[in-house]
Amino acid sequence: MFLFTARIPRRRLMAGGITVGLCALAVITALAVTFSSRSVTTGSQSVRVRTNEDRLSYLNTLGWQVSETVLRTEELRIPDTLDASYEEYLTLQTQQGFDLRSYCGRTITRYVYQVENHPQSAQGVEAALLVYRSRVIGGHIQAADGSFVQPLTSSAAAASAQPTPSPTS
Repeated sequence: MFLFTARIPRRRLMAGGITVGLCALAVITALAVTFSSRSVTTGSQSVRVRTNEDRLSYLNTLGWQVSETVLRTEELRIPDTLDASYEEYLTLQTQQGFDLRSYCGRTITRYVYQVENHPQSAQGVEAALLVYRSRVIGGHIQAADGSFVQPLTSSAAAASAQPTPSPTS
């Protein structure tokens, strides 16, 4: 039987311990950031909206002029599983770069604003933003009576910029 002994100066032992500790802390921090928010991809629509002004600015960048006050603020729980009745709405959100399936089982906030510049109707059109943890995760433009729903990205500016056909003689 052989027995080896080694003498390590305290300074080196402490430096090694600190190095190992910092590496472990970096790994733990990286894992916590990765798994804590269950990272969700929302394409180019990943926007933070912490305040009412942020939400108004976001809608304005999409071409919508909305009332400065919120018509309704609602807490909604997205079901754990989305059945076939959600397919059309999920398609609308997917076209805008949003993935609501990633938020199944979560409680979100819906902010509804009065749209003031919709090309088809002067009254009764609303913009709804779906927000989870200060991040836009979806939204749509809708008639207050439910007669139509369209993507946020179908901006009023784009709709009004389309040329109207002129009568031919």
